Amino acid sequence: MLIHQLTPAECRLVLAEASVARLACSHADQPYIVPISFAFDVARDALFGFSTVGKKIEWMRMNPKVCLEVEDITDRFHWQTVIVLGRYEEISDAPQNAEERERMLNLLGTRDEWWFPGAARFEAQEHHAVVIYRIHIDSITGRRADRNRV
Repeated sequence: MLIHQLTPAECRLVLAEASVARLACSHADQPYIVPISFAFDVARDALFGFSTVGKKIEWMRMNPKVCLEVEDITDRFHWQTVIVLGRYEEISDAPQNAEERERMLNLLGTRDEWWFPGAARFEAQEHHAVVIYRIHIDSITGRRADRNRV
């Protein structure tokens, strides 16, 4: 198998085609990772997501530095993976953010069932407040594997 480094442009193509990522955040020296639905905004070079208020939102509010991993796996010999280091920013429902919120909804709306898992059924102890957020990309790297055919 050969492993190739993706260019930043190739990494962004992977982001543009994906809709699920693993988001890692941390607080008090404890990492936490969860799957999220997202949309890549090419024009702003950022990722949009949403969630109900819970551990990841609370932790990202305290420490906005995050890491995302996106993968496209055909099989164990053919895959691509992209790592984004970035910063979390909430997009409040203030009038000055109306355009950004509309942009996010339009981007996510192009995906089937975009509201999952963020709007799945809640257990009684979970909060229901919805937060729309953006992850600003600070750096991006990626790898691609191909089977070495002889």
